[in-house]
Formats: sequence, C-alpha cells, structure tokens
Amino acid sequence: MLSLAEISDRLEIQQLLVDYSTAIDSRRFDDLDKVFTPDAYIDYRALGGIDGRYPEVKKWLAEVLPNFPVYAHMLGNFSVRIHGDTASSRVICFNPMVLPGDQQQVLFCGLWYDDEFVRTPRAGG
Repeated sequence: MLSLAEISDRLEIQQLLVDYSTAIDSRRFDDLDKVFTPDAYIDYRALGGIDGRYPEVKKWLAEVLPNFPVYAHMLGNFSVRIHGDTASSRVICFNPMVLPGDQQQVLFCGLWYDDEFVRTPRAGG
C-alpha cells in the first residue's frame, strides 16, 4: 500500500505534467519556469525538434509553436516510480495539431513522455 508521502509525490508529478501541458497549450511559455529547472535537459528530437537545456528549448518552443493555430495535449496512463528524492514517469500523450494554411488539416501526434524528476526546494517555502 502506498504511503501518504508516496501518494502526495505521485500527485505532485501528475500535476507538474498537467502544468506543462497547460502552459504549452495556452502559449504561456513563461509558466514553464515553474515546471523546469534552468539546467533541465529536454529532448524533442523524436518529433523533429531539438534537444538541449531548458532556456534554449523554451526559446525554441516560443518560436516554433505559434506556427500551429491550435494544438492540445491530452495525457493518460500515468506510470510514476518514486525513488526517494528522484522519480521517473512514462505518460502517454495524444496531441492533435492544426497545421498552418487554409485547408485546416490536423496532424495527430501520439507519443510517450519519458521523464526523470528530482525533488527541489519549493519557492517561498
């Protein structure tokens, strides 16, 4: 049976993934500062993107994603493994993206987010 601490940790990680998706889908890229540490490594190469440290990738996201009129991240199958102050997760994402142009074509992206987490001190307490 999971302890209250393990339940809390899992919910915090799920919320972090939802916060990421909400920031991206709302085009509020500065909100990603609450999701990633400056030294976070992010890899979007599997979908034709870049990889690198968070500040570089954030800049790239803000430049590239406005080319798509509409997109939405839908997450599910949250598999979270807690290891003390670190954790890993595998989460499925379905992400329809409207392509630019007059034809309103939709690109359906299906992917897995494979993430690693490190507990950090909370801002403000």
